[in-house]
Amino acid sequence: MTHQILIVEDEPSIAELIAINLTHAGYEVERAMQADIASSLMKERLPSLLILDWMLPGKSGVQFARELRANERTRGLPILMLTAKSEEADKVLGLDSGADDYVTKPFSPKELVARVKALLRRQTPVEDTGPLSVGPLKLDPSSHRVFAIWPNIEPQPVSLGPTEYRLLQFFMANSERVHSRTSLLDNVWGNEVYIEERTVDVHIKRLRAALAPFDCDRFIETVRGSGYRITKTPTQT
Repeated sequence: MTHQILIVEDEPSIAELIAINLTHAGYEVERAMQADIASSLMKERLPSLLILDWMLPGKSGVQFARELRANERTRGLPILMLTAKSEEADKVLGLDSGADDYVTKPFSPKELVARVKALLRRQTPVEDTGPLSVGPLKLDPSSHRVFAIWPNIEPQPVSLGPTEYRLLQFFMANSERVHSRTSLLDNVWGNEVYIEERTVDVHIKRLRAALAPFDCDRFIETVRGSGYRITKTPTQT
């Protein structure tokens, strides 16, 4: 199956450059110059991945990303944020808004294609571990579903983006162990040389936010100076 990439970029020359390189890499490409046009296109067909410019006429890319993450249908859509903003605070804001990765202008077309490939690979579940259980959390790799199951309460489905799902699956398959950011990058992101360690913190934050409505965020613990772990006996109550 050919992956479809939707480029939301209001500068025609940049959109054309991206489209040419993605087409040469074997992807099907659609383009939109603003968020509202992209929304209309996605109603007809959901792309495999969205390349989203930060500065758009009308609705900004950051605002659009937040809306997509709040929508059940588009919550798991991989988003690559593209912008001229290069300060760390801007990168964090872009990731916090819902982007899975961040590329600054000017950019290398080869790097952009590599990041697209990496994001699409990340949609594939990590090694099939079989059903997993930690505390009230149950994960079934065969159906790619996660539930929070508390006593005397109906099982509640937990909606996660692709990266957060892979993080949780890795944690649950290696419960009680402390994992450094470097270890998480190696095991969850794989050999993706462009991913920064700071990105791990952002996705941990998003994973906790997704688990919080079910009182399950406290099972993901920060071990100061070492990393993160999932535990069956959280100290936080």
